[in-house]
Amino acid sequence: MRESVQAEVMMSFLVSEELSFRIPVELRYETGDPYAVRLTFHLPGDAPVSWVFGRELLIDGVGRPCGEGDVRISPVEAEVLGEVLIRLQVGSDQALFRSSASPLVAFLDRTDKLVPLGQEGALADFDAHLDEALDRILAEEQSAG
Repeated sequence: MRESVQAEVMMSFLVSEELSFRIPVELRYETGDPYAVRLTFHLPGDAPVSWVFGRELLIDGVGRPCGEGDVRISPVEAEVLGEVLIRLQVGSDQALFRSSASPLVAFLDRTDKLVPLGQEGALADFDAHLDEALDRILAEEQSAG
């Protein structure tokens, strides 16, 4: 049976140095994908947008700058557990979000109680996930072809 942990966090969407607005962001962790967390951003006037990335990236990013490529997470101030910046990028487009660290830490603590860090492998069935993903990709290519 799949178990999950969910939380809703208010984050600031930083459009520019002068413009930002608060949006609800749903955080979700499921035992069916024990290495990942899903953040779903509810932007006004748009359909929700979800990003999935490593739980360990979020854990590390609360305390120090980390991440490469599309997802980068870092504390706003070094060595201060106050606020966290989450930068998401697709090509040249990027979005920057600012969140208090405390609800992220509380969410991550709940995920650790469900699946302790380092114990994910006991739950992950990589062969089944790989087969499912390959089947989906092949089906999408065939339908598009």
